[in-house]
Amino acid sequence: MPKVLPVPTGGASRGRSRRVATTLAEINVIPLVDVVLVLLVIFMVTAPMLYRGMDIKLPTSASNTIKPEIRAVLTIEKDQRLYLDKDQVSVAQLERKLRVMKEEHADVSLYLRADRDVPYGIVVQVMDGVKKAGIEKLGMVTDPTGTERVSEGTPSQHNQ
Repeated sequence: MPKVLPVPTGGASRGRSRRVATTLAEINVIPLVDVVLVLLVIFMVTAPMLYRGMDIKLPTSASNTIKPEIRAVLTIEKDQRLYLDKDQVSVAQLERKLRVMKEEHADVSLYLRADRDVPYGIVVQVMDGVKKAGIEKLGMVTDPTGTERVSEGTPSQHNQ
């Protein structure tokens, strides 16, 4: 709402005209947009120039010496359900699927993620199935050491 301010008194114009003063309550964003667009263009132009490798022409070969490694993740949940990547499998299906994977790609790496509450015997049984399928590269996925330790607990828990 505009404010009406009285005009300074000065003889004949007294009381006839009033000046309306308004305050600017909006931010002019056009200069801001201009600056942002200029900065965007500058970064788009300079970013490819930041990393320049050496320009070389690589030779070609008929045989590829570097073969891609196939990685799969085997997960054992707390309730002993097995997942090969994201697919749920049974223990019987696991060995069969791993054999097929090994036949398709000779260099298969398998990462085993098991919940800490899964019985040790189940983990060993799954690892045995992996070895029977012919997969030699088996890694165990763990979390970094934190505040929890396996040795925590009452002495009666360790003697059972």
